[in-house]
Amino acid sequence: MKIVKILEQPVRLKSNISNSLVNFSTHTVSVVAIVTDKIINGKPATGLAFNSIGRFDQSGILRNRMIPRLLSAKPLSLINPETERLCPAKVLKCAMQNEKPGGHGDRAHAASALEIAIWDLNAKLEDEPAAITIARHFGRSLAIPKISVYAAGGYYHEGQPARALQDELKGYQDSGFTMFKMKIGGAPMDQDLKRIESALEIAGAGENLAVDANGRFTLEQAIAYGQAMTPYALRWYEEPGDPLDYDLNRQLADAYQGPLATGENLFSRQDVKNLLMYAGMRRNQDIFQMDPGLSYGITEYATMITEMEKNGYDRKFAYPHGGQLMGFHIVAGLGLGGCEVYPGVFQPMGGFQDGAVIENGMATIPDAPGFGFERKSNLAVPFAELCG
Repeated sequence: MKIVKILEQPVRLKSNISNSLVNFSTHTVSVVAIVTDKIINGKPATGLAFNSIGRFDQSGILRNRMIPRLLSAKPLSLINPETERLCPAKVLKCAMQNEKPGGHGDRAHAASALEIAIWDLNAKLEDEPAAITIARHFGRSLAIPKISVYAAGGYYHEGQPARALQDELKGYQDSGFTMFKMKIGGAPMDQDLKRIESALEIAGAGENLAVDANGRFTLEQAIAYGQAMTPYALRWYEEPGDPLDYDLNRQLADAYQGPLATGENLFSRQDVKNLLMYAGMRRNQDIFQMDPGLSYGITEYATMITEMEKNGYDRKFAYPHGGQLMGFHIVAGLGLGGCEVYPGVFQPMGGFQDGAVIENGMATIPDAPGFGFERKSNLAVPFAELCG
């Protein structure tokens, strides 16, 4: 088995929205296709993926560095001899050849797209959902027919009427979601508190609503917001300050008794190790949100989960960032706590396959081979254009 060609194309996200720091109207994503000499139903077996959501495409790194490395590698050097399939870990190692340690950022996102595409390919070769392939690889039984999901939205829309947030959350609720996440930090605190109270009229109890500051606050601001939000008893308070300011997180954990969430912008096992050592993360309370689609793929992500467990943290408190089909299968395959979903934003990447059924905040693992991108009609289009 060998790779015949690797294709990449940037795709523009359809999201004219903002969080507390970023406007996403110009954001792009790299879609990739790894085409092999194996044939499935008369067509070359092809693995598909993209580099998650909320960053930019990685065309330069992929086309100039990583894709040439894989295409020039000896085919057998990328194969798992036990399965005779392409090995995600070997593909990742080859893609990262001659890269210095540290500096986890755009290259981590680029490598993720290639590594995750191999999981899609291998699942298709087995004619099974990627969740099953992932679970088997890591020695886990897929005993969870449904997983917990929550709808992430509540962004700032220019000129949006006051009731629009409630209408948005009500739409998610009508679709079967029972938990929601919204943005804070993009407006004065008194306005944000009114937005939270408005959202709670739909969500009900505070445990059904999380808030995300996207790293906007200083320590003083983070504490002030925490104190103001304490009566709401929210599900979690996400990324109050800079994600690498572990001391800020530690001090906030001392001042705010509710659950904190972070990790979306940590891209390696070492980053997570430092988070565990220095950020005051509380066991069986705080939430870990590392995103496999931004952090070198599933191979590296699994080491992050191992690092958590080695330090006494339960993987059920891992809720990966991402909001798309890759994260859904990874949560199911690794037995994590739950999955973020972008049902209304970041299209065509956000959300699940067409016809996905969500009941009481739970979603069923799709039966499509691989990650099932082809069964999400608006996402199938850029992949079809990429593959010709």
